[in-house]
Amino acid sequence: MCRPLRRAPGRRLELVKPARVLLVRIAIVLAIVAWIAAPFAIVGRLGWPAGWCYFAALACGLLAQRAYVARHNPGLRAARSEIGPNTPGWDLVWNVVFWWLMAAAPMVAAAEHRARGAPLPLWTWGLGVVVLAAGLGLSAAAMAVNPFFEGTVRVQTERAQTVIETGPYARVRHPGYLGLCLWALATPLLLRSQVAFSVALVVVAWVTLRAALEDRLLRRGLAGYEAYTRKVRWRLLPGAW
Repeated sequence: MCRPLRRAPGRRLELVKPARVLLVRIAIVLAIVAWIAAPFAIVGRLGWPAGWCYFAALACGLLAQRAYVARHNPGLRAARSEIGPNTPGWDLVWNVVFWWLMAAAPMVAAAEHRARGAPLPLWTWGLGVVVLAAGLGLSAAAMAVNPFFEGTVRVQTERAQTVIETGPYARVRHPGYLGLCLWALATPLLLRSQVAFSVALVVVAWVTLRAALEDRLLRRGLAGYEAYTRKVRWRLLPGAW
């Protein structure tokens, strides 16, 4: 439940309604359950090696990421566990859709496997591990240097948010989103699924949309961000965008 917070001078904090918070959390939990259970249900048995290898790689990567961030930025976990004030409604919708899209990739791969589609070569799994490690590592590096790396988009006036320019933020303005894109692109490689690439590309487009919206919000509301955009030109991919 959202708690009353100290208000920054001249700025009114708008709390997210508890009912909305609950609905968003339920939707995300259901997406995670579907992410894990639905692929094996679609295949029709637990003996799907690609599925187990995918979840094993993902679990190891996420645990390593969590341990690294806990060591270098221990207060971030508590900040990410809440939906803070001034979170726009569109971002709550974005979060729900994002996690369902991420869950859809292994479901599509499972359907392709059940239909006896031709799997990608075995070496693509190794490539997927490399891409996933790069994505999670980049996200971990961003979270380690950014105490304002919350799970939703907002200007954190009650925490006196400042612009972060160190670590990966010295090269791109939204390294965490680039990490998510790499995670999404690693998924079909780990699952050895051609069809799942279509879902991965949708995820990349969805993340890119959020990066653009957040960039606009920070330009308008975060002191010093406009100057930062002139110093660091690229939002996600150096030399491209």
